[in-house]
Amino acid sequence: MNAAKNQAELIREISGVHPLKCMKCGKCSAVCPAFDEMDIKPHQFVSYVQSGEIEALAASVSLGKCLSCFACVERCPRDVKPGKLIDAARQLVIRQRGNSYLSADEIPQLLDDEMPQQLLVSAFRRYRR
Repeated sequence: MNAAKNQAELIREISGVHPLKCMKCGKCSAVCPAFDEMDIKPHQFVSYVQSGEIEALAASVSLGKCLSCFACVERCPRDVKPGKLIDAARQLVIRQRGNSYLSADEIPQLLDDEMPQQLLVSAFRRYRR
């Protein structure tokens, strides 16, 4: 098995998602609030994982643009959960780069009174694994 296939399998394992259930309806992308800023849309992301094109995903602007709001997860009629795939790919990239996680003591100094609560929830979802 080549490295891209191993990485695609790892993304599936981290996310707990079965991308082969996707019927390419595009409803996930239609509801995505960050759609206009993404180079790889949520429905395309699922296709990339299916085909093992992990290097393109790792270099994608979409990893940073996804809000982890999971609107795509709620909208999917087949329960594919594209947002969870995006989060899993983000985790894979972080693990490959060897980045360390924040400790609980470092978090308060990073917070701002005007920071939206959704950002905190999204960050928790992203980095709790």
